[in-house]
Amino acid sequence: MAGEADFIAALRGIARHPAARGLIDDAAVIAPPPGRDLVLTHDALVEGVHYLPSCPPRDVAWKLVAVNVSDLAAKGADPIGALMGYALTGDAGWDAEFVAGLGEACAHFALPLLGGDTVSLPPGAPRVLNLTAIGAAAPGAVPARSGAVAGDRLWVTGAIGDAGLGLRIALGELTGPASLLDAYRRPRPDVALGRLIAPHAHAMADISDGLLIDARRMADASGLAVDIDLDAVPLSREAIALAGSDRRARLAAATAGDDYVLLIAAPATIASICLPESAILVPVGRFAAGAGITLHDGGGAVPLPPRLGYEHGRLP
Repeated sequence: MAGEADFIAALRGIARHPAARGLIDDAAVIAPPPGRDLVLTHDALVEGVHYLPSCPPRDVAWKLVAVNVSDLAAKGADPIGALMGYALTGDAGWDAEFVAGLGEACAHFALPLLGGDTVSLPPGAPRVLNLTAIGAAAPGAVPARSGAVAGDRLWVTGAIGDAGLGLRIALGELTGPASLLDAYRRPRPDVALGRLIAPHAHAMADISDGLLIDARRMADASGLAVDIDLDAVPLSREAIALAGSDRRARLAAATAGDDYVLLIAAPATIASICLPESAILVPVGRFAAGAGITLHDGGGAVPLPPRLGYEHGRLP
């Protein structure tokens, strides 16, 4: 895989959907599914920002796909295609491994690769990877971040903080189980769960930058206040075994980010909808009139940490 032509040739093994036209055109042609709304999202991964330079390229490809699919899941949308922007650095082995991981991720999430663009970077520049994902959802069942209603509960659909611990394992700061490292490198957003929940949610998003900051964004967008019960935040057994479950550990989990589970504003009645046996739906807070975010646990009010989560461009 010596250059752009070889890289695109390798991608043709993934891009088998008719809309991709064999990757010989500069555009893909796809018909919207009848009676469904199109949902489009775009995410980028930057080396040294979103993933470590030491991260295996197969895992980088997986994460590039997964973070975009997570946005589709948060809108109740099924994936129907993707366009990728890829920066070549002259490392043919890395490129080949990335393509292998991309094929694995696209197959897992049923996301056809339809096209995109390749560019080259100057020697030594960090890699920049982009993906635009296209989904389809039932009309009127695409919950916005801004739809929360006073009295709604705040729900999450998975453990919080595993990826944050996985990052610390990847950095060599901790020694822990492979499952936590996998949570950081290979998130697994649940599209089917998003599709089931979306018609019952007033607002929905995914947790990418941290539970606290993403909950505050939902509250701000909805013109409401949100209060979170730290004791209710679900932690995995592996996380508890490694880092504990006290207030400090829960604050670390709630601000770490990269969880890619759903964050939902909905009334208590959402707990009665039929979900797969493996799915969880945990209430962790409540929306009310007002503004901002507050925290509490069994010990009472909890002061807000200096950072609620990850924000691009914000200095420490």
